[in-house]
Amino acid sequence: MPYYIGDVIKEEKRLIARTPEKFRETGVDVRIDTRVEEVDGMAGQVRLADRTRIPYDILVLGTGTTPLMPGIPGEDRQGVFTLKRFTDAVRIKAWLREVPCRKVIIVGAGFIGMEMCEAIRNLGIETQVFHRGTLPVNRWDPEFSQAVLDELRRHGVDFVTETETRAVEEGNNHRLRLVTNHGEAEADMILMAVGIRPDVTLAKQMGLPLGETGAIRVNLSQMTPREGVYAVGDCAESFHRVSRRWVNIPLGDIANKQGRVAGRNIGGGSMIFPGIVGAQSFKVFDLEVAATGLDEREAALSGFHPVSSLVWGNAIAGSMPGNTKLGLNLIADRATGKLLGAQTVGKAGAVSRINTLSAALWAGLTLDDVGWLDLAYAPPFSGSWDLIHVAAQALRRQI
Repeated sequence: MPYYIGDVIKEEKRLIARTPEKFRETGVDVRIDTRVEEVDGMAGQVRLADRTRIPYDILVLGTGTTPLMPGIPGEDRQGVFTLKRFTDAVRIKAWLREVPCRKVIIVGAGFIGMEMCEAIRNLGIETQVFHRGTLPVNRWDPEFSQAVLDELRRHGVDFVTETETRAVEEGNNHRLRLVTNHGEAEADMILMAVGIRPDVTLAKQMGLPLGETGAIRVNLSQMTPREGVYAVGDCAESFHRVSRRWVNIPLGDIANKQGRVAGRNIGGGSMIFPGIVGAQSFKVFDLEVAATGLDEREAALSGFHPVSSLVWGNAIAGSMPGNTKLGLNLIADRATGKLLGAQTVGKAGAVSRINTLSAALWAGLTLDDVGWLDLAYAPPFSGSWDLIHVAAQALRRQI
């Protein structure tokens, strides 16, 4: 959606996988702009906002997430947005098109905040980020988060740290004014990107058990503890193959796979969702940022004895002209040498390395395995010893 807002994707229809009309051609009745107010599990019915009751034999909850708001006065003013649904993107793009927008404030420095920095700045609009911490995307090692911050500033994004938002008011020189502990800042649009949580309102009303993450508890077939009720996507938990715990990682590819598993089982087949390793990535201006598996804190909470090694190298062979700087941080278990996670940042080759390391995590490889992986070599793509080899062998020497 940030790429649609930033005009990289020109047409709304490219964001729609299938229209309601197309669904109806295959016998699926899709109702949009329709809210379910209640699920009566005993009667096997859902009650819509217009009081219509629809019976069901099998129920699938795909309620997604709810954007978090700071809970400050004025956050519901016109010109203050969140970005979670397709309709949010349409409204934001319309606002930017119809309102003379000279400046945008983004509150929050996670994935959406970073992607929106690029989208807004590339439209030629002044962009300012307010963040409660000191570095963006704090899931990454601070050295990598600093690289992201440097990239933002290199492209003219003003990043304000350790900020507490207090109110949104009417502005003088711009439409809105954000009041913070650092004073006041004005903008023509404010995007609240402070996080999301699973939307489990209906699940709670039904009495469905939630997991420790606050998302709906499911088994590997996507079925909840209630017979005939499934849950998929951002509102549901997933099994993490590295930590061996149930987690909630709201990403579109995970939701898509869970939906297929639930559909196959509902249709009479037999399928399980084998889990995830937590692979994720985003792009901010010229920088690729990616991670997979566990970070050190998560590894320790999962009972491992984590050790890590961060190395910087070249995404291509040193003999090639130009230096494509690439950083890679590996996390492993000191006791067993098992690979637990990886993070990387660079202008090229970051996501491809994480994809390789995600496969290694899926297979349960150790540092000894990773340090000798047979990877495709050619000078435009890597050295004969790839940065993956270098990092794995460097970390192995620490154990």
